[in-house]
Amino acid sequence: MTSEPPILEPGNPTKTGAAADRPLTVLQVLPALVTGGVERGTVDMVTALSVAGHRAIVASSGGHMVQEVERGGGEHVLLPMRSKNPMVMWRNIGHLARLIIAEKVDIVHARSRAPAWSAHYAARRTATPFVTTVHGPYNGQNAAKRAYNSVMFRGDRVIATSGFIGDYLRQTAPELTDARIRMIPRGVDLAQFDISTVSAARKIQLAEAWAVPAGAPVILVPGRLVRWKGQRVMIEALALLRDQDSVVVFAGGDVGHEAYKLELRRLAQRLGVEGRVRFVGTCRDMPAAYALASVVASTSVEPEAFGRVAVESQAMGRPTVVTGIGGAMETVVPGETGWWVDPDNAAQLAEAVETAVSLDQDARDALASRAVAHIAANFTKTLMCERTISVYRELSGTA
Repeated sequence: MTSEPPILEPGNPTKTGAAADRPLTVLQVLPALVTGGVERGTVDMVTALSVAGHRAIVASSGGHMVQEVERGGGEHVLLPMRSKNPMVMWRNIGHLARLIIAEKVDIVHARSRAPAWSAHYAARRTATPFVTTVHGPYNGQNAAKRAYNSVMFRGDRVIATSGFIGDYLRQTAPELTDARIRMIPRGVDLAQFDISTVSAARKIQLAEAWAVPAGAPVILVPGRLVRWKGQRVMIEALALLRDQDSVVVFAGGDVGHEAYKLELRRLAQRLGVEGRVRFVGTCRDMPAAYALASVVASTSVEPEAFGRVAVESQAMGRPTVVTGIGGAMETVVPGETGWWVDPDNAAQLAEAVETAVSLDQDARDALASRAVAHIAANFTKTLMCERTISVYRELSGTA
């Protein structure tokens, strides 16, 4: 590989004719455009860049969200960015470098490790500023893994999606100075997650599909069925609730984790609450799911990098209970917009859920008002995109 040019200093334009008001061309790279937080953030940035008069290009292995990129005003370039084959990654360097030169790309932004390696060397070959976003902590159990992960710390700017991730970066990559780290939390779309836009019909449809008895409090637990998400703790907490009418709804896919799902079912049977537990799979109408919920719980027993569920739930004005670890602690204000509980503590979780379910209407309305205002001030898609574009402008010398 060619030797790397020096890291560009902020404020130095990398293209001729840089001006504060000129539009930018931004290339985002990721493995594929399928459902997920990385993909959603990419599409959100495409739309924001286009609306602001910039040009957005995305390189990936494709997927059903390509049409969302194009609807948002972006352009998609099909490349085998998902591949971890060293030869394919090497060839991708050339493909990306030629793309950067041909399209006069100002910024290259990588969000995942395999494509980031190709993007990193392509950006260095063309003296183009390189940005990475770290969406979560990486497994660094051996030297090979740590070397593979290190590309995400090589950005001229490294975006952390939470303070928790910022701390992880400082501990894992001490060479990263604060001058290179930018903390930009993920954001929720307030037009989508707005309680006033959810009709009664949508809630009724879900309640019927999920066989929720009329008037039963719904404890919604969104998230994939994986052990670290802590669904087991919620079933144990359900058995401790004094209110015997509450129904727990686990809304999340179980592909590849069917054995864990069976384990949860057997636990519910053993504790005598199997009739009050619903496994509904992936929900296609999460705003309606939140609107149906009496309380939303995120029960992870390991730290969430950010905690999207808590932000969406609060945007919908719902009482929210999270485990007091990781990024979720940064989004829920205890006693004001929700509650923190210790991880893997069924008794605390049951107590918090009972407190939330028992709120009278005035208290529920007051909490909803505080929660919505908190999210609107700190965790919106608009803020996320504006802050990211500011990073692009800083690096391109057009700030």
